[in-house]
Amino acid sequence: MTATKVATAPDGSTIYEVVLDSPDLQARVLTFGATLRDLRLDGVTHPLVLGFEDPADYVTQPGCLGAIVGPVANRISGAAFSLAERRYVLDDNNDGTTLHGGRQGTAWLNWTLDQVTPQLVVMSLTLPDLHMGFPGPLHLQAEYRVEGAALTVILRARSPVAAVCTLAPHPYFNLDGRVTIEQHQLRILADHRLPLNKGLPVGVPISVAGSAFDLRHPSPVPKGLDDHYCLSEARRDLRPVAEVSAGGITMMLETSEPGLQVYDAGFLSAPGVGLGARDYGPRAGLALEPHAWVDAPNQPWRMQADLTPNVPSLAVSRFSFDRDGANSAGLEES
Repeated sequence: MTATKVATAPDGSTIYEVVLDSPDLQARVLTFGATLRDLRLDGVTHPLVLGFEDPADYVTQPGCLGAIVGPVANRISGAAFSLAERRYVLDDNNDGTTLHGGRQGTAWLNWTLDQVTPQLVVMSLTLPDLHMGFPGPLHLQAEYRVEGAALTVILRARSPVAAVCTLAPHPYFNLDGRVTIEQHQLRILADHRLPLNKGLPVGVPISVAGSAFDLRHPSPVPKGLDDHYCLSEARRDLRPVAEVSAGGITMMLETSEPGLQVYDAGFLSAPGVGLGARDYGPRAGLALEPHAWVDAPNQPWRMQADLTPNVPSLAVSRFSFDRDGANSAGLEES
């Protein structure tokens, strides 16, 4: 299996694409942003994720379609945080906050290919000290592997100094190939969520019971959904946390991560030609982003994002697909 040159990054480096194949699933992965560009299930004619036909469009797109976002996924309040008695002022790229690591976060950098096999690709990226204001250096690794009808994403991080990191995959799913996700059913096994205001926490986790955010049973994707579900207080072993179904396809998400950001793409901005010549508009896909709870470096749950010097972190997420819905039997509340 080889990598194909498909575009040029802003720094002049070559962007490569790798195709991963199993008998049931095919994934196309770019080095730019360590991005999942396309995902196909055997016997299904449409892609399962949003992506661009031209890989060069990823260089300028603002929506992080399929990318690995970080070094801290989601928002950091005030575009700053303190660590080890030092104040770190970050890149303000989102109206007074730092979103997905700043303007040169991991989604907008070209990763290095380390290993390629027919079913696996490993890429790495080193962020120097104070890149976008973050402590470092940060040594990052993203691994994609296809096995049967499952795609597993393994994210590793390590630093010789005290640092923060919570990487996240950022795919947008559309399982039935329709213009929007209006026909999708969503289930999230979370009893609590973070109350948010303009995307930032305004308190501790609260119960979803009796609210429109209670998705513990399959429900249509609520309009305006852009919320953070609290799965656990710390990273755990891989376990089922969410299920999406549409068009006779079921996807189950398992993750090790303590939180899950869920976004209905209500304000998706994706200039460029989508896969199959699609024009992506609002609610064209559903983003599922497993990572630490929002704004961890500034919150009581900061340990979810803390990196101890020379102690590696490991985040694992698996997206499993089934054309008959049989996977849903494995999604049990815990």
